[in-house]
Amino acid sequence: MATWENLTDFIRSEYEVTKDTDDELRILIEYEDGRSQVIIIAREILDGREDWVQVASVCGLVADVDLKRFLEEIGETSVVCGAVIMGEHLVLRHALPLENLDINEFTDPLTFVADTADHLEELFFGGDGY
Repeated sequence: MATWENLTDFIRSEYEVTKDTDDELRILIEYEDGRSQVIIIAREILDGREDWVQVASVCGLVADVDLKRFLEEIGETSVVCGAVIMGEHLVLRHALPLENLDINEFTDPLTFVADTADHLEELFFGGDGY
């Protein structure tokens, strides 16, 4: 899978897409316990020439969390993804180059980001808002 079009075709066939634009898809991951997590999959152009895909998920509002404890938890429990602040939100994200991307190189990190974001959202924010 080497193009954004190939990836988005795969995503549309395998996941519940809730938003679909030229450079972004949003999917809903639902868990057996009734929780769910929205995942944002966006096309990014690195240095104006390389296609990358970014997988991101919102955990909660920055104002509502102890960032030190949050980052420590990520350090202890996650091997994939980093935490960033985007506007008022605390977001987990991971990026991958599209060139020569194998499907498992996309699906495994997507699952890790979703599961980690859902875990952190429940642990630190006590709800299921994202």
